[in-house]
Amino acid sequence: MTVGSLLTSWRWDTSTVVITAVIGAGYLLAWTAARRKGVELPVRGRAICFGVVGLALWLYTGVGALGVYSDTLFWVRALQTLLLLYLVSFGLAAGTPLTVLRGALGDTGRARMDRILNSRLVTGLTFPLVPSAAMLLTPWLLYFSPWYEAVLRNGVIDAVTRIALVGIGFLYFYSRLQADPVPRRYSQAVSLLITVVESLADGILGIVVWLGPILAAGYYAEVGRTWGPSQRMDQTAGAGILWLLGDVLGIPFALMLMRAWSDDEKRKAAQVDAELDAVAAQAQAPANRTDAPAHTADAPPSTGLWWENDPQLSQRFRRR
Repeated sequence: MTVGSLLTSWRWDTSTVVITAVIGAGYLLAWTAARRKGVELPVRGRAICFGVVGLALWLYTGVGALGVYSDTLFWVRALQTLLLLYLVSFGLAAGTPLTVLRGALGDTGRARMDRILNSRLVTGLTFPLVPSAAMLLTPWLLYFSPWYEAVLRNGVIDAVTRIALVGIGFLYFYSRLQADPVPRRYSQAVSLLITVVESLADGILGIVVWLGPILAAGYYAEVGRTWGPSQRMDQTAGAGILWLLGDVLGIPFALMLMRAWSDDEKRKAAQVDAELDAVAAQAQAPANRTDAPAHTADAPPSTGLWWENDPQLSQRFRRR
């Protein structure tokens, strides 16, 4: 394996080619149909992110050098796993495929899709702890169970695992970015807190892989590789990728969460200001009318600040 072979090594991977082609064609058809209907879609940058970061990178991890050497070197498999679970999934979720699909459907299809998205199953799967736990536990289960060696020895298990990694990652970023329609929106502050915890978990995983025993030692011994790093150095490099690169790939996601959090706070502040302005206008309206009736004994004038007498805001600003 050389620098040149990284650019020239290719293989045919049926599962990756077929699934990326189907998803790409479906996304393009849905985008075109939605535009014909005059539906307002996200900016083109999201579509480019879907195609390049999501589909093109997914295709390369299967047919490119990463796919060729994923069964030979531990660090290559670690890099492939990390890209599928984080970067590819992030690109697909950032492309808002559900919004594009919903725009391409008719009224009946949209209603059916909305019922599915608001079902108990989807609501439960998008609860913050569920995708986060799946994202954290999947690498541990993969590397510290017979699953990893089965992936290396069986092509079907390998293909299904790589698709599952993308699916788990997509569910995670779909529920966290909330760029597509979701059953329930959660504060981005929760997402930022989860991101910090996940960064610590990635570091622990890297340390355990680095200092732990050789994973799938029997398989790598059977491969009989006579070039490149030793099995220990190979696994050490993979541990560094899982640790350091995992945190690096999380930086763009954290920045997007911070921006989304800021936008949410601005929207909430604008909504509160609009509500207060409306209440103030209602309170001042009787005073500006010349024919306003005088207070009677049965209806004594109100006292105190105006928001304390408003039925909607009195509970919020009640004096203690």
